[in-house]
Amino acid sequence: MKKRIALLGASGSIGQQTIDVISQHPDLFELVSFGVGRRIEEARGILEQFDVPVFAVQREEDAELLAAEYPDKTILCGDSGLIEIAKGEYDVLVNALVGFAGFAPTLAAIQSDHDVALANKETLVCGGELINRELALHGRTLVPIDSEHSAIFQCLQGNRMRQVKRLIVTASGGSFRNKTREELQSVTVEEALAHPNWSMGAKITIDSATMMNKGFEVTEAHWLFNVPFEQIDVLMHPESIVHSMVEYIDKSVMAQMGTPDMRLPIQYALSWPDRLELDEPPLDLAAVGTLHFAEPDFERFPLLALAYETGKKGGNLSAVMNAANEVANAAFRNHEIAFPMIEEIVISAVHEAEFEELRSAEDLYRANAWGDAYARERIRNIN
Repeated sequence: MKKRIALLGASGSIGQQTIDVISQHPDLFELVSFGVGRRIEEARGILEQFDVPVFAVQREEDAELLAAEYPDKTILCGDSGLIEIAKGEYDVLVNALVGFAGFAPTLAAIQSDHDVALANKETLVCGGELINRELALHGRTLVPIDSEHSAIFQCLQGNRMRQVKRLIVTASGGSFRNKTREELQSVTVEEALAHPNWSMGAKITIDSATMMNKGFEVTEAHWLFNVPFEQIDVLMHPESIVHSMVEYIDKSVMAQMGTPDMRLPIQYALSWPDRLELDEPPLDLAAVGTLHFAEPDFERFPLLALAYETGKKGGNLSAVMNAANEVANAAFRNHEIAFPMIEEIVISAVHEAEFEELRSAEDLYRANAWGDAYARERIRNIN
């Protein structure tokens, strides 16, 4: 029987690669619903390839336009449309949305008794405690798609969590890994978007340049694998061949390696515990030749240090951090602020926020709104 896939964020990088994986295994996977934002040409392309009965777009005018073209389809709209898809009929939700917008559909999917393959790291960064509570309550499974967390997940197979000494999350260092803090003052958006290893969306590429993304991944690893922050380390690895590692109490270190291609973790999340053929060039270590590793400089990358700080304190602070970062990241991409201001805005938001426990989704939404408003006010004052 085919595994029925609902895909949110279908027009983005992860979404498009998910469609490629589904296309490679039409006997195993079936796309039954999807959501896109404003890129309706991508929606048309998906509908040419797959007979999908229901999909969602962001804007009402796009939904009306597509309804005239596809009168036999159910077309949903906005955030409520994404949540409706998450509550629908399928086997696995692939959540490839970007930002805090991914939290509500993940929660809705779990609460309606669905498993999730998660590429939206903000779901766990902001609301990991709430998500884990619902997973336990509903007996559902959440499998990571991020390459680092997929690597850890693979290295844990067949082993006991109580025998894990630490998780080692590798980091490429992003577009500016060789620049000093002084050199960062004048970097451009175009330079920031030129990631040396990975082809990713604009927001996550900027997060990689600030290392905020790696901080998110540390927090995500904490919630995914129930490992204390003190047992999660980051290791700089510019080649992005070793995607992450697990060290066990006997000092054995298991690493998962591969080319920088997101289709591998996507496919593993959908096929686990099985492995499938994947149409991509094999890893050639002889051609790679040399791998490099180094400890991260937390003064050079203060947002990585901030993620550890907020993660250890818990409560609403990671959600505040994420919200402020979403606004500051977008402001830099829109040429409204200089690159170092991203760090300044996010750090000050966390340090000025009033700590609150997260007892419900409403608490989380309030923390997100506060961080968003704080960052927008700071940017208005700057400009």
